Amino acid sequence: MSRTLRATALVLFVAACGGGGNYSAPRNLDDACSIAAQRPHYLRAMQRSERNWGIPVHVQMATIHQESKFIGNARTPRRYALGVIPMGRQSSAYGYGQALDGTWDDYRRETGNRRARRDDIYDATDFIGWYMAKSAGALGIARDDTRNQYLAYHEGRAGYARGSYRAKAWLLRVAGNVDARADTYQAQLIGCGWA
Repeated sequence: MSRTLRATALVLFVAACGGGGNYSAPRNLDDACSIAAQRPHYLRAMQRSERNWGIPVHVQMATIHQESKFIGNARTPRRYALGVIPMGRQSSAYGYGQALDGTWDDYRRETGNRRARRDDIYDATDFIGWYMAKSAGALGIARDDTRNQYLAYHEGRAGYARGSYRAKAWLLRVAGNVDARADTYQAQLIGCGWA
């Protein structure tokens, strides 16, 4: 086999093995123990974030479920003019935590984690912990208050402080669902010995 052919085969093999990461969601997203068993590094990432920022694993897990359904490269839907002309995405939100470009830049600058990526579960959970810890400090939201932490996460701290969520019945319903899911995840994690 020629050197060129061998080099090409090696490049294709490396690209097939390591290219892009596995961004698919785990199976059975309603079971925290199943998620942790399938993707133990997810649980390790959330536990590390909890140690760093004090935001419980079940709060992070429920937030990620709502934001991306555990799909690492999740993006907002595209917008179309006249139903056919692409106009870009609804926002710059990307990754497990659906962090916006500007907020992600703030996180990287403040934490010194310049190489952080929104599609890396360790960076995404650290971001969620950082953001929610800042909400706890600035707004007085308890770190384990999933409902209000999620509202501040979704609306931004300034929007939350203004009460922008009060006029959004759909968002209040979603925040209630996130809160209920966090309670379920917490009970499941306790049951399987991972809490």
